[in-house]
Amino acid sequence: MTTRVLLTDDDPLVRAGLSLILGGSPDITVVGEAVNGAEAVKIVQAGGVDLVLMDIRMPIMDGIAATAALLDLPDAPKVIVLTTFDADEYVVRALAAGAHGFLLKDTPPADIVAAIGKVVDGEPMLSPTITAQLIRQVTEAAPDERSDEALVLADSLTAREREVAIAVGQGSSNAEIAADLHMSIATVKAHISHIFTKLDVTNRVQVAICMHDAGLL
Repeated sequence: MTTRVLLTDDDPLVRAGLSLILGGSPDITVVGEAVNGAEAVKIVQAGGVDLVLMDIRMPIMDGIAATAALLDLPDAPKVIVLTTFDADEYVVRALAAGAHGFLLKDTPPADIVAAIGKVVDGEPMLSPTITAQLIRQVTEAAPDERSDEALVLADSLTAREREVAIAVGQGSSNAEIAADLHMSIATVKAHISHIFTKLDVTNRVQVAICMHDAGLL
């Protein structure tokens, strides 16, 4: 099965470029385009979208509000935010809201295709350096009470899940976690799925933030 992608950007040239890039992949089908977040939400609600490439700065409804709205849907798609600047405040807010990763708009075509595949497979979309920057920006502005909630959530994890969650927070890929903790990639994916459920998060950055708030990173 191919990954059904919705392109959301108010710039027609960006949409055209992305459509051309993704159209060359046999594993990806562009199923629609939206010019703002509100239109993206309507299209996704109609069904048939697995992943949304989401611009941040758009009229009517920006990418941050749209991301939050999409992830509240019963059958939420994956969301990758598009940005011009690496780890700017908008990206931080979008990832904290639940986006599954981000791409710079000047990312090479082959890397965009690969990134979509990784997100669909649950792989990280951020380097450890960028993850650390995002954690710092989010937690510096967060109240201290977050740590109490994070400790409760962390206590809900098994010892093995906590090890995996810490590794996720350090920016490790599934393959790296499997090698370091001597388990199969399938087992790592199962643990991460349980961690997402127990911590009530939708992406790996949120796991990292929770582990940081709990004092485990």
